[in-house]
Amino acid sequence: MPLEYSIEWLTCAVASSFFRSWLADRVLLKIVYLLVRRILGLAALVSRTDLAKDAELLVLRHENAVLRRHAGRVRYEPADRAWFAALARLIPRSRWTEVFAVAPATLLAWHRKLAASKYDTSNRRKPGRPPTVPSIARLVVRLAKENPLWGYRRIHGEMTKLGVTVAPSTVWEILRAAGIDPAPRRAGPTWQQFLHAQAAGILAVDFFHVDTVLLKRLYVLVFIEHETRRMHLGGITANPTGEWTVQQARNLALTLGERFGDIKFLIRDRGSNFTASFDAVFQASGTRILRTAAQAPRMNATANAWSARCAASFWTAC
Repeated sequence: MPLEYSIEWLTCAVASSFFRSWLADRVLLKIVYLLVRRILGLAALVSRTDLAKDAELLVLRHENAVLRRHAGRVRYEPADRAWFAALARLIPRSRWTEVFAVAPATLLAWHRKLAASKYDTSNRRKPGRPPTVPSIARLVVRLAKENPLWGYRRIHGEMTKLGVTVAPSTVWEILRAAGIDPAPRRAGPTWQQFLHAQAAGILAVDFFHVDTVLLKRLYVLVFIEHETRRMHLGGITANPTGEWTVQQARNLALTLGERFGDIKFLIRDRGSNFTASFDAVFQASGTRILRTAAQAPRMNATANAWSARCAASFWTAC
């Protein structure tokens, strides 16, 4: 290696070592300077009078107000909201408007959210209603299939006896999801299927009324055979009492003769005109009385429809 190269290399090495040493001393000196400054600042703050501290707070408040006018709306991070909400408890509420940039109600809302976050369990469970245990669903379906006359209330009671905690609405949802109809429809055919299958032995009875020219109301009792739609006029009266209705049933029995015994079912509503004596006239020949359900006029739709037609025909004839 040439001599000049060795001298230059040695010079660069010495200079680089000196520079690194000077830079390290400068950084160390700066750290010591900052530390001494903080210590002196703390000592000055401790020895400062209350008047000087209040003056500094007034300056900072005014500077904060100037920044609010020029900065516009301030966006607070969740950490800032939590910090302000925590410090708000240390400041009198009457001073909140002067200190904080938000309304007092906002600070209270932040504090409520901060307290509620401690009891927040939204991340621990899935949203919505928890699913039913499959074993409970299978037991509900099994009870419904083995006991066709049991409704969801009865099934719920039996489940309670077995120590299974489940709501009645849950039992109903399980049955609906499994495609199981309510108890009255589960044991046999529907009402429409029953009417078609037993039409030959069904007799329906109903009242309809008409008003005369003098506004006097008359009541007409009619009997209708489901199979042939043949109508039998029971009678017309202005006062349809129970005794009068019973007599019309006896007259029908005399009119039909032997065919009266072929009637298997009599469909009627729950009116007070149809007494127990009226039912006894038909039950004597083995007829079963079927009363329509409350608020279910379509159960005796055939008699209702033909009664309406007869009322219209009666007015036309008049």
